[in-house]
Amino acid sequence: MSVLEPALYALGAVLYAAHFIRRQPALGRAATGALGAGVVVHTFLLGMATVRESALPLVGAGDALGGFVWLLAIVYLYVELTSGERAMGAFIAPFIAVLSVVAATSAQPGPRPAILDSPLFVFHVTFVLFAYASFAIAAVMGVTYVLLFRELKGRQPGVFYARLPSLAALDQMNGRAIVGGFACLTAGMLIGLVWLLQANRLVPIDPRVGAMSMTDPKILIAVGSWLLYAFQIVARTMLGWSGKRTAWLSAVGFVVILVNLLPVAYLVPTSHAFE
Repeated sequence: MSVLEPALYALGAVLYAAHFIRRQPALGRAATGALGAGVVVHTFLLGMATVRESALPLVGAGDALGGFVWLLAIVYLYVELTSGERAMGAFIAPFIAVLSVVAATSAQPGPRPAILDSPLFVFHVTFVLFAYASFAIAAVMGVTYVLLFRELKGRQPGVFYARLPSLAALDQMNGRAIVGGFACLTAGMLIGLVWLLQANRLVPIDPRVGAMSMTDPKILIAVGSWLLYAFQIVARTMLGWSGKRTAWLSAVGFVVILVNLLPVAYLVPTSHAFE
């Protein structure tokens, strides 16, 4: 990443915050424009890197985080344009801006290992990052649900009541984001398993591939995340859970995912590190 996308994402975050406070339509349109411009620039640079490397730049913690930022911005813009709600941008855009800076300042990965020259690897990473982006949206919906609920419970409607969608709308958007993210995470994990089985047939086997197992921190946390979101869907559909319960589960689930994206990816030795 260059410094341009973080700058545009940061500008979007400032404008979304200003729109949330002042509720001026012009500020909202400017915020959407800045975030959209960041996505366009980010897309162009990803395209250039793909042409240069003859493969999507998804190797290394920084590249993966950059891909997550790009997908999160796209998913949020889709939600905003289809729902007509910009209030969520005040919560999501700063998160995008901060992570874009982390990705931009990450060390560049080394030469791309030949073991990653497989469409299955690309689909695996893309589906997983798309799932993480959906779960990020769900977490924001959950947090804002709790904030609005507490305001209403105190019978003192204020900032959140005047600016956020209704509790029912937040709960519905949360549920949809969880289902979409869970479907992508399931697909990504299955594709990753197929890729692993395929890679293990190669001779010689890359030692990192051979070391992949349930004891790998990244795999263990990913499976734990899958189980947590599976429980949330079952609890919503079969146990009747909704509202605050699912809101908190969404927030906890995404905290677990962030552990995988940041400290584990950057600090913990793992067979997933192909840098």
